[in-house]
Amino acid sequence: MSYGIMFAVLGGVLAAIFGGVGSAIGVGTVGRSAAGVVAEDPSKFGKVLILQILPGTQGLYGFLVAFLLLTRIGIMGGSPIELTSAQGLMYFAACLPMAVGGLISGIHQGKAAAAGVGLVAKKPEESGKAIIFAAMVETYAVLALLISILAIFNITSIITA
Repeated sequence: MSYGIMFAVLGGVLAAIFGGVGSAIGVGTVGRSAAGVVAEDPSKFGKVLILQILPGTQGLYGFLVAFLLLTRIGIMGGSPIELTSAQGLMYFAACLPMAVGGLISGIHQGKAAAAGVGLVAKKPEESGKAIIFAAMVETYAVLALLISILAIFNITSIITA
């Protein structure tokens, strides 16, 4: 196995791991706040559940980046392409926006959503605003996802050209 494949796979693995860790921390943060609210008023379960789901997307995005990368380099199909170390490092770098962006945005989206749970506890009619506050953080996870995907597809174009 070449170092190129090793670097590329490491990038995909980090995108999946860090996106998942960010989501786990974020969803856990919101879950703790939501459980307290639901203990006091079970009718608010649906509103706080939506807020708890929001930080879970970073894990999905990291998984998507890893899956696309592993498919592009042939690991998923069982026939890995030959990659130089430089090409492998380019793939590794292509995964970093999602790895770092997923970790950080998942944690902070959880904090914003947990604060939104507090808003819903006091003013349930304001749940839409609470969702918007948390969704604003999602913007940066989506941007990280897009740049990682664009980089992965363009590196493939460079290699096959």
